[in-house]
Parts: sequence; structure tokens; C-alpha cells
Amino acid sequence: MIKPRPRIVDLSDVEPNVRRGGDLRAMLTPATVGSTSGFMGVAIVQPGDRIGEHYHPYSEEFVYVVCGDLEVDLDGDPHPLRPEQGLMIPAYMRHRFRNVGEVEARIVFHLGPLAPRPQLGHVDTEGTETVPVTAGAEASGAAADTAEVRS
Repeated sequence: MIKPRPRIVDLSDVEPNVRRGGDLRAMLTPATVGSTSGFMGVAIVQPGDRIGEHYHPYSEEFVYVVCGDLEVDLDGDPHPLRPEQGLMIPAYMRHRFRNVGEVEARIVFHLGPLAPRPQLGHVDTEGTETVPVTAGAEASGAAADTAEVRS
């Protein structure tokens, strides 16, 4: 594991992850800066695009909307989410984000604590069958948002 150290990471230094919709960039992670309690990133969602439904079995997710008009489904219930609003999503709560506006939306997100292994940190519930998540796995130190649990 990388020893934590102060480090500035530019958005352009991080490869986009577009597998779940939107452009997700995990910026400050165990792999990039040696974080040990969670990770932070940015989601960029174009008008009409969305981030597919998922949940995090080990982590709470903290979201701050920088710009754009979004709708977030929380366990199936839609809620408006506007610039300069924050949201805490509890562990195990299914959620999906949709850009319902006419301009690009940007969201800053933080998840913590880290899952025991990256593969256990994110469970897709849309477009795939999910596999039950089991506890007791070894800690690995990689960003929990980069893996999916699928059957």
C-alpha cells in the first residue's frame, strides 16, 4: 500500500470510467494518494445521461453538486438535486443519478469507509444480476469504486 502523502491530483490525470454512465473519475484514492479511510472523485454527467443504479455495501456516499440539475433516485424514490446541495447516501441504499437539465452536471463524491476489497465496494443493480456481498475479505488498498460485483 502507498503511504499517505499530500498530493494534488488534476482531473485530467485520471482516466474516465464510463461503464456505468456519465464520466466518473476517482481522483483521491488508495492507489493515487494512499488514502486509508475512503476516496473522492468527480462525476460529469451530460444532459440526458445518467449513472446507473447501484449501492455500496460498506460505504456511505457523500455527494455535492457543483453545477447542473440532477434527479437522484434513492431506493426508487426520485428527488431533485441542485447546485450547492449536498446529500449523504447510507450504505446499502440503491441510488442512480440523472441529468435532467440542459447543461453538463458535475458532482463531487466521497465514499468511506473503504470496502475490505475493491470488488466488494460497488454493486450494480441495473442491467445485471448481482451477487451477494460477503464480509471478511482482506483489505487491498485499491479504490473501491473501480470494481463491480456481477454474476
